[in-house]
Amino acid sequence: MKVGVASDHAGFEMARQAQKMLREAGYEVTDFGPYSYVPGDDYPDFVIPLAEAVRDGKVERGIAICGSGIGACVAANKVKGVRAGLCADHYSAHQGVEHDNMNVLCLGERVTGPAVAQEIMTAFLAATFTNEERHVRRLAKVAAAEDRF
Repeated sequence: MKVGVASDHAGFEMARQAQKMLREAGYEVTDFGPYSYVPGDDYPDFVIPLAEAVRDGKVERGIAICGSGIGACVAANKVKGVRAGLCADHYSAHQGVEHDNMNVLCLGERVTGPAVAQEIMTAFLAATFTNEERHVRRLAKVAAAEDRF
């Protein structure tokens, strides 16, 4: 699976750790930056290109990391077709994919420890969308709202 990773300065260390873990697990990883620690950089500069790559099928899933995960989630969800979720536990990470076809996982380096982050990423990447009628129906309503607004 091709996985993209993006962060800002506040998620930089977790993003480096995530990429190492993902590569060791056999994932093909694309780094959307930042490529060095720059205090005061802006998460949209890295997260939006990641979200666009998910939308365009250049990567199958994305992982976006900032200090709390909230800014990364807000930015990723501005890209049509992206369904980003901020997860702090493994249940939400796999359920978000299974029921909501979540394609970008958002994490907060300042609020989630490395071992928990690894469990969350593993659950997110191992999950598949159920394709159940009720979930497809709900996502169609979300897509319609995207088109309307």
